[in-house]
Amino acid sequence: MQIKEELAKRILVIDGAMGTMIQRHSLEEADYRGERFKDWHCDVKGNNDLLCITQPDIIKNIHKQYLAAGADIIETNTFSSTIIAMADYDMQSLAYELNVAAAHCAKNAVAEFTAENPGTSPKFVAGAIGPLNKTLSLSPDVNNPGFRAVSFDEVASAYYEQISGLVDGGVDVILIETIFDTLNAKGAIYAVKKYFRDKGIPELPVMISGTITDASGRTLSGQTLEAFYTSVMHANPLSVGLNCALGAADMRSHIEELSQIASCYTSAYPNAGLPNAMGEYDEQPHETAHFIEEWAQQGFVNIVGGCCGTTPDHIKHIADNVRKILPRPLPVVETTI
Repeated sequence: MQIKEELAKRILVIDGAMGTMIQRHSLEEADYRGERFKDWHCDVKGNNDLLCITQPDIIKNIHKQYLAAGADIIETNTFSSTIIAMADYDMQSLAYELNVAAAHCAKNAVAEFTAENPGTSPKFVAGAIGPLNKTLSLSPDVNNPGFRAVSFDEVASAYYEQISGLVDGGVDVILIETIFDTLNAKGAIYAVKKYFRDKGIPELPVMISGTITDASGRTLSGQTLEAFYTSVMHANPLSVGLNCALGAADMRSHIEELSQIASCYTSAYPNAGLPNAMGEYDEQPHETAHFIEEWAQQGFVNIVGGCCGTTPDHIKHIADNVRKILPRPLPVVETTI
């Protein structure tokens, strides 16, 4: 519950992109494999989550760079650590282990950083749960709209295993992020509730973050922002927000709307603008920070940070710009009988 105490006092900063930082290391196939998977039967380059096992120091040091930049919340490197997503590399059996290893990387980073910087503000590890590479709301077959590549029970089971690994690894918060299909997110919410009920232990706080995919202001599965919020508010989340997809310039109106309808804390961590023709992000740290500072001044946000293309430099600028701004106060919600 310490994170709630901090949110009441200040705007918290969440970290930036993990993939962007991993790319800087120019890792090759052998680096991803490490000694343990040197004879694996298929290519694993690009499986960034695997690095929590094969290159844990790289992941831990990326976390520490974000902490040094001013991040209060760091996300585990587990965006694809489910049996469903790991099937791309035939590594389904590693899902639980990947989540435990990733949580340890992040917790070790926090422990080392706080030891090196006594008196620093509290730091939190968010167990990152991605949207999956299969969707419950849309058919992958244009000729068969009713077909689904996965069932709700399969999604919930995959998330349950992921949550088990994250909790056993010691995360402080569960973060269901980059949601483009709310039904997938509902599978994750169901898995969270079931896991803690099964274990008979207090629930960890849950952060929920969706993604608006284009100028229509809707998720990929067609929901408006208000409909998305209404669909997940039953989870009683710590925060609801938006990340990825749009850069900060295009996300502003949606963050403003969310700040007016959400009864919980709000979060926003946009990309560093929109990608260029080469798929790279050109928005500079001071530019991203300028947008987010304005949101903070307007009272729209409680948690801010960066997604694709953002770096520790972006996070440092964001942290510096919002440090003295008061957080969005939680609204008093009237109940009707």
